[in-house]
Amino acid sequence: MTGAQTTVVFADIVGSTSLYETLGNERAALMVTEVVQWMASRIEAEGGRVVKTLGDGVMALFSDSTVAVSGMLNLMREHRERIAEPIHSINPDVRMGLDCGEVLDVGGDCYGDAVNTAARLCDRAAAGEIWATEAVVNVTGDMPSARFVRLGHLKVRGKAEPLLMYQIEWRQDEGVEMLTQQGGLTEFGTITATSPLEIQFSWGRAHMQFRSSEVPVNVGRSSEAHLYIDDQRVSRLHARIDWIEGTFVLTDLSTFGTWVRFDGSDTPIQLRRDSCILHGNGELALSLPFSTEDAPRIAFHVTGTNLRFGEGVGPR
Repeated sequence: MTGAQTTVVFADIVGSTSLYETLGNERAALMVTEVVQWMASRIEAEGGRVVKTLGDGVMALFSDSTVAVSGMLNLMREHRERIAEPIHSINPDVRMGLDCGEVLDVGGDCYGDAVNTAARLCDRAAAGEIWATEAVVNVTGDMPSARFVRLGHLKVRGKAEPLLMYQIEWRQDEGVEMLTQQGGLTEFGTITATSPLEIQFSWGRAHMQFRSSEVPVNVGRSSEAHLYIDDQRVSRLHARIDWIEGTFVLTDLSTFGTWVRFDGSDTPIQLRRDSCILHGNGELALSLPFSTEDAPRIAFHVTGTNLRFGEGVGPR
């Protein structure tokens, strides 16, 4: 496929490092290898060409974007059926990134901007998510089996300008109302800030601050999380804060949910695998509602917040 317009797919196992901690090297290696080999075989069965495996993931090429998207939807759905019965008492989840562009095949390996972008989208996606660029969506046409949910313009490392991104929803048994994370982001209207934004977090004796250029920020019980919360009730990867279209957006990724309460409001927002904008001052409760006295909590404060919101702004 030298110099050809090609769809690049990266797919990998989420949290493979923690699997080695939980299962030990030998058992984790066997499980990771099993999942990677299964993904590679399914990609080839769907019409893709596996370029290489990457320890806990796969890189593949498709000559047709519609075939690539359709194949990855099938792979995700079949994977969900496979993990209905956990492997070694663990559900190894996967994520994917797709881009379309010119790819150079040199000595059996592939290079190009689309390769780099697809890899970085895979890194940004959460468990069970498929992220794709506008280039992929534009050439797929109408696909009754897929929903393309606009994420907005996101900054991608190595790119001078933010890229318009989409999440491809593969869950056939979830209605549109389940897509509050991205669906709300398409209706936020005009959001502008009069000064650069930073977000500050405080919990226990810990304090951390991040500029908009320093996100995404992961929250959870994993030692690899930026905001490490040492509480067994908190998910290992509990939530993520992204910079999307000029705002900090909190996305719940947890098992039991996240509650958000803004100063001046008596009604918390409950998030279950969906998102809301963080602005002003407030507090997060992880896995348990604010009504639980000892719920793990994180205070937040967004600075540079002279924001002007367009109609329809707010959590959905």
